[in-house]
Amino acid sequence: MSLPHYDRTLVMGIVNCTPDSFSDGGDFFDTEAAITHGIELIAQGADIIDVGGESTRPGARRPSAARELQRVLPVIAELAKAGAVVSVDTMRASVAEKAVEAGAAIVNDVSGGLTDTRMLGLVAELNVGYIAQHWRGVRGRMSAKAQYQDVVQEVRDELLARVEACLAAGIQEENVIIDPGLGFAKNSQHNWLILKHLDVLIELGCPVLIGASRKRFLAELLGDPGAPRPPKELDGATAALTALLTSQGVWAVRTHTVRDQRDAIAVAQALSNADRV
Repeated sequence: MSLPHYDRTLVMGIVNCTPDSFSDGGDFFDTEAAITHGIELIAQGADIIDVGGESTRPGARRPSAARELQRVLPVIAELAKAGAVVSVDTMRASVAEKAVEAGAAIVNDVSGGLTDTRMLGLVAELNVGYIAQHWRGVRGRMSAKAQYQDVVQEVRDELLARVEACLAAGIQEENVIIDPGLGFAKNSQHNWLILKHLDVLIELGCPVLIGASRKRFLAELLGDPGAPRPPKELDGATAALTALLTSQGVWAVRTHTVRDQRDAIAVAQALSNADRV
């Protein structure tokens, strides 16, 4: 298979089939609501729909594999049938396998293969896209692991190690995407430094996915001291960041909204191309 490649930054729309995700937990927990939302995101111009059945927010309890499958499989099947390029957001090889059978073309693993030792080999066998996110540990331990001497260099080196593990497992180089994992074992300053120096990650040669949508570092920037702005009031800031990321050449942004992100990308692209008219 080949990953979607276009002459602009792609938009990956999020469909959380969970009751406890940090931004929209419960909004699309019902299967029909999740499918409807995915169809709406496609209509707004989403290039990829990312379907997940497990929340990674701090304090979230992990569902069983059976429950995760129950949440995501019918949604993936219907969205794939509707013509969407679907990614499955999972850390379990067993879920990834069934999701691909249902129509998913990409596995989005926030642990970069560190949670399930079967994952990388399975992805190689399936010959699908694989998003390896930077990861230092599970929910309750992430804050304690947000310790860096040079966050940009260390995230770069740790992601390179995951890329090398992917290739060693037999995943095709053109199928590997990297994600610095904003907010995962990183504080706000770490996130801003990574975003400022994305060229260091882009130089690794893999497509780069950024998931900044509605995240806490934006809430802390825009809220009052001790009172971060609510997640659903961060879409404007997310779009502003998307415009800046587009100019840096990221492959895709992962977002809760689509139309405003597409608009931000179009504006950034028009500005970049203005001298060629």
